[in-house]
Amino acid sequence: MFLHQASNLEILRSMEKRGYSSILITARSKRPIQIKESKVRIISVPLRFVRFLSSFLFAIGVFIFLPICILVSAPQFLIVNQPDLSIFSLIPNLLFSKLRRIKFVLDIRSTIVEVNGFGAHAQKLLFSISVLVAKKLFDGMTIITSLMREEICNAFEIDPRSVGVWSTGVNLDLFNPENYISDGIKLKRELGLCSKFVVFYHGVFGATRGLKETVESMKVLRSEYPNTVLFLLGTGSILPTLKHLVQDEGLQESVIFHDPVDYAEVPKFIEMSDVCIVPLPDHPYWRSQSPLKLLEYLAMEKTVIVTDIPAHRSVIGDEKCGIYASSAAPIEIAKSIVYAYHNKEKLTEWGKSGRTIVEEKYTWGKVAEDLENYLLSINKASARY
Repeated sequence: MFLHQASNLEILRSMEKRGYSSILITARSKRPIQIKESKVRIISVPLRFVRFLSSFLFAIGVFIFLPICILVSAPQFLIVNQPDLSIFSLIPNLLFSKLRRIKFVLDIRSTIVEVNGFGAHAQKLLFSISVLVAKKLFDGMTIITSLMREEICNAFEIDPRSVGVWSTGVNLDLFNPENYISDGIKLKRELGLCSKFVVFYHGVFGATRGLKETVESMKVLRSEYPNTVLFLLGTGSILPTLKHLVQDEGLQESVIFHDPVDYAEVPKFIEMSDVCIVPLPDHPYWRSQSPLKLLEYLAMEKTVIVTDIPAHRSVIGDEKCGIYASSAAPIEIAKSIVYAYHNKEKLTEWGKSGRTIVEEKYTWGKVAEDLENYLLSINKASARY
């Protein structure tokens, strides 16, 4: 199996545990990619990141070296992540690969989000062409959620029965609250937050992720709930805007920014919090996504404030671990934070059902099983013809 720009390297390790050997073909701009405690082979092409140019150069590399990899490794499946120019470099290799009985699969982890102008049109066109190429020439297609499968199959007239779903997963050993109880207490003390009610968010600070509205909600809360703090861990394009907003509104005591940390450090920050938040607005491109941070919060047994969109409902349903804000408007987010605040003695108990959700549906072992079942179904389907 070959994967390019895998959004989660955990799937390779989990497939390895199921008896598969894998090769990851990927571009890198700085340090080499590594998968700890794994025998996955990695072909890492060192390229400086320049949008489109890097993708173009990587596509040329795939075109040249892929036949050699196929001859040497003889894989059963070749999975290409989308959107990416490398899908076009695969087309000339299709005939050769078919002779080797290799199954081609397009994997879609996300539709196009948070881009504007010419770049948005170019990426959307590339996305559409990639899906159409896969529909006509590939053996299969996998998508991150059932909601996104329905959306894409309707848009491109694809039979949903031919499309597999394997979701985002969570490493339950890493995101295990029992491992971070003392770390969370220590961190909260070091940050001077012991007397605070901490609302936590981590990840990318993007323009359409509801973060500006969440910061604005703190204006509503600061007079009546002065010990409530919004803790934002990460960085992104709107970080300067958020900092200016905090400065202009005098919210320095209510909003804390923290630089990104190593991924292995994230759980102790989650443990430190009283409640977590995923404030995605009800935009078409968020409705069918699978936000990883939501699953990580649930795995850490945290009650989560979420906007009432299908992506969140499909995971949490009516479980108490989710507090739904009717929209991403500041006043609605503020209402949800107030509800969490007044129920703070119950949040720990409510959060336990979140880990149960993850254990039943979103472990990497379960995700790998879903992927394997789909790949085996492709083999069975081709054997009938």
